[in-house]
Amino acid sequence: MTRLAKCIDMMDEGIDRMSRIIPQVPALEARLCRLMAMVGCTLDEELESKLKPHKLNHSEFLTLMILYSRPDGSSTPGELCEFTSQGATNMTRIANALAKRGLISRGASDEDRRRVVIRICPAGREFVQKMLPPMFPRLVTMFADFSETDKRTFNRLLRKLAAGLERLRADH
Repeated sequence: MTRLAKCIDMMDEGIDRMSRIIPQVPALEARLCRLMAMVGCTLDEELESKLKPHKLNHSEFLTLMILYSRPDGSSTPGELCEFTSQGATNMTRIANALAKRGLISRGASDEDRRRVVIRICPAGREFVQKMLPPMFPRLVTMFADFSETDKRTFNRLLRKLAAGLERLRADH
């Protein structure tokens, strides 16, 4: 039995015990939240192991992917903070690390010289094009037990959950 499978079994046993002690526990919802947290941690570990040989961490990778995917390859530090869920100080560290490697550049906006814009460099584009394809087979393997319908349904359900989380944040 794998480590994740053992953790899931322990979680099931624990939630079952809690439900017997406190019958009003929303067991299925608790189970789903815990499963997502465990799967999320395992996904993070998987990604980090693939990024390590490239001397990247998750935040740097995500920043690079955002810039790569933008039509003009650029974004502002504020947008990057929002899209990556990073604070300004950490985004500065991320930008410094990527700029030091020649993957991105920082400069003034053409429209407003007071605004900083971060752009992916040609070397950054090349780096992404080389590092991503070897990751694709592992991504496909993760979802090998899902039909196309399963994947579309899972996508839709995760987006519904995201909307529920947004409602929780709006209430605070």
